[in-house]
Amino acid sequence: MDYDTFLDTVTRRAPVPPEKAEPLTRATLETLAERLTRGEAADLASELPEQLKEPMVSPTPEAESFGLDEFIDRVSRRANLSPDEAREGVRAELSTLRDAVSEGEFRQVMSQLPRDFEALVGAPRQ
Repeated sequence: MDYDTFLDTVTRRAPVPPEKAEPLTRATLETLAERLTRGEAADLASELPEQLKEPMVSPTPEAESFGLDEFIDRVSRRANLSPDEAREGVRAELSTLRDAVSEGEFRQVMSQLPRDFEALVGAPRQ
C-alpha cells in the first residue's frame, strides 16, 4: 500500500476531517513505536511506505509498558483530537496497518500489545 492510499484509507475509516488523517497517522505510529520493541518497530517500518518509516523509529530499545487508554491519550494529545476521535482514529489506523503489511508482521505487532487492542481492531482480514 502506498502513502496516499494509506492516508485515503484512514480518512475513510476514521471519524476525522481529511486534514487530520496525516497528524493522526503520525501520532499513532509514534505511539506504537514507543509501545513496541525497537526491533519490532523497525520490522513494521520496513513494510510501510517511506513517508511512514520515520515516525516508527523507536526512542528506546525496550518497549514501554502501557495499555490502550494511555495509547489513546498519547495519540489524542499528539494529534490534537478528542479522546473519542483518537480512539476511533486508532481503530482506523490499526485496521489500515493490518491491510498494509503482511499478516505475519501484523500478528507480531499485535503480540506485543495487550488484548484490548485486538478487541479494538476486530476480526482479522480473510
